[in-house]
Amino acid sequence: MGLLACLGAFSPLPGRADERAGVFDYYVLSLSWSPNWCLREGDAKGSDQCGPRHDHGWILHGLWPQFERGWPSHCRTTERAPGKAMTAAMADIMGTAGLAWHEWKKHGTCSGLSAADYFALSRQAYASVERPEVLRRLTGPVRLPASVVEEAFLEVNPGWEPDMLTITCTDGAIAEARLCLTKDLEPRACAPDAQRDCTLKDALLTPVR
Repeated sequence: MGLLACLGAFSPLPGRADERAGVFDYYVLSLSWSPNWCLREGDAKGSDQCGPRHDHGWILHGLWPQFERGWPSHCRTTERAPGKAMTAAMADIMGTAGLAWHEWKKHGTCSGLSAADYFALSRQAYASVERPEVLRRLTGPVRLPASVVEEAFLEVNPGWEPDMLTITCTDGAIAEARLCLTKDLEPRACAPDAQRDCTLKDALLTPVR
């Protein structure tokens, strides 16, 4: 049976104390399924990400420096914070400038990169992932095993292995696809704490608007 026919929690460990900018082991690239986020909270917040002029599917939630166990956050850095123009320029793939600013503060500061280089690397990582077109062809909400979403990603990204990708759920719905990458943005196996796939058999997936 094809994937289209089938379409009818990951809780990270707390941050560690040795949170120095540039000191980490690998990246997690997090993609958020925008329609589900909008249904869950974005619409209520009046987020522009969810406005009728957009048709977001998988947006870039962030590129997260990661340890083999746990992750750093809010690191001290000598790099200058991004300006409004720089964060606004990321809204096309991140939904809003506000998310870009939040991601810089929490994760970008730990990369050891300048804000410009961090966002450029984030865009490069996002572009390197083929996002399953089949998921954009939904005509209405469906409930499906979260594993079907993982299979869709693996099918269109040759060379990926299941242990490189984690699908997460929030409140019974597909939330994110998280791919583990080396510092050179090559897919790699996720550390054990980042391999907690959603096991729901009836996770909600709402269509692109």
